[in-house]
Amino acid sequence: MPATQTPYWRLSGFYFFYFASLGVLVPYWGLYLQWQGFSAKEIGELTAILLATRIVAPNIWGWIADRHGQRMRIVRFASLAGAISFSAIVFDSSYFWIAGVMLVFSFFWNASLPQFEATTLQHLGDRTHHYSKIRLWGSIGFIITVAALGTLLETFNANIVPYAMLLSMGAIWLISLSVPESASRHLHLSHKPLFSIVKRPEVLAFLAICFLIQVSHGPYYTFYTIYLEQHGYSRSLIGQLWAIGVIAEVIIFLFMHRWLPRFGIRKVLLASLLLSTVRWLLIGFFPDSLELLIFAQLLHAASFGTFHAAAIAWVHHYFVGKNQGRGQALYSSIGFGAGGAIGSLCSGYFWLSPGPTTTFSFAAIATLLAFIIGVFWLKDPSQN
Repeated sequence: MPATQTPYWRLSGFYFFYFASLGVLVPYWGLYLQWQGFSAKEIGELTAILLATRIVAPNIWGWIADRHGQRMRIVRFASLAGAISFSAIVFDSSYFWIAGVMLVFSFFWNASLPQFEATTLQHLGDRTHHYSKIRLWGSIGFIITVAALGTLLETFNANIVPYAMLLSMGAIWLISLSVPESASRHLHLSHKPLFSIVKRPEVLAFLAICFLIQVSHGPYYTFYTIYLEQHGYSRSLIGQLWAIGVIAEVIIFLFMHRWLPRFGIRKVLLASLLLSTVRWLLIGFFPDSLELLIFAQLLHAASFGTFHAAAIAWVHHYFVGKNQGRGQALYSSIGFGAGGAIGSLCSGYFWLSPGPTTTFSFAAIATLLAFIIGVFWLKDPSQN
């Protein structure tokens, strides 16, 4: 990828720090809430608030970006506003205070990534299959953060989690200042109303699949760290298991620019869903087998890595022109927003009764249902 055509390192740097913040939030936020004394039900609800704003926020910011342009200005503002609002977390630890802080913070935080995804794809132009070579730096940021923080949590209590989050968010804002706006020449001049795209059966099927696979991630993102602690694993080892999953994701990203043109987006998505089903069953039924847990973490390459890279490419093909920002926002809000929130909420309610094994079984059922939808209704963009 020629550096003169694409600001590779600046784009990669944003992904690095953005997913470094996820390396704090995803594995350790539930642990922090448990340390604060919240129940499994309350942890599920607070995590759901964080994700539920993705249903609305990305679409609001996407509409603004597609109407007025200047996506990076939105990213910079949202990054700074998110950091400032999250800083209020240190002032109180009551349920409603944390809920309010997460609601305001996540409204801004969830604005950044969909618009940055659209910016990256516009910088790439006709070379969108190289997206994974930039996005892999996000995975590297996640790996470094999750492993380092897991080691620190062996010595310090979970009170360091919000401070680590603030540090990473400050870095997100600083790196966003260096990223240029994307060139408008990469935009398609043709434009269709958004609803005319969304109502197509294959688009509805795709959105349903995105919703279901993020529902399936609910117990993993909310309770995986707590789950492994309950089975006697140390925090440093838990951090290493999180890192293994994302290392597998990085390796996959190195090959996706070859696999997507070779196998097609539809086949990659369907394979990802089947392997995701296997992953949740292994975690749910064999938590005391370190070997099987390692294998299940390697399958993160499928449940997130191949699925996300293929989904981003799918959205880019179907939502063109002025709909690019809203297309990425819709993918984020339906999947990570609605799906993630419902997955986290339900896992909080199911965690104690009927229990973790059943909760992860429900996750496996969700991805299997998504696979069935994909077999019958999902089309490859190349068929259009």
